[in-house]
Amino acid sequence: MPAYIIADIQISDQAAYEKYRPLAAASIARFGGRFIVRGGGVDLLEGEPHPERIVVIEFPDAEAARRWYRSEEYQAALKIRQAASRGRVFLAEGAG
Repeated sequence: MPAYIIADIQISDQAAYEKYRPLAAASIARFGGRFIVRGGGVDLLEGEPHPERIVVIEFPDAEAARRWYRSEEYQAALKIRQAASRGRVFLAEGAG
């Protein structure tokens, strides 16, 4: 069953965040993930606060998503993102 990493990110340092993006993308591909949503416009239909940047990444299953997130490769990139932004990241399993 596919699993999704969903992130709601507020960027505080765009230049530093740009260094994160290619590192994250390479690590995602290595673990079989693919971007479903990456930035783009957001039309808030309900609730608050309005998200600034939404990212959705599909992985073949939840374990692949966890292996990616915990990997040394992504953890190195994550330090860059956390210094350049704040937000929430969570794992959701798809419909089976």
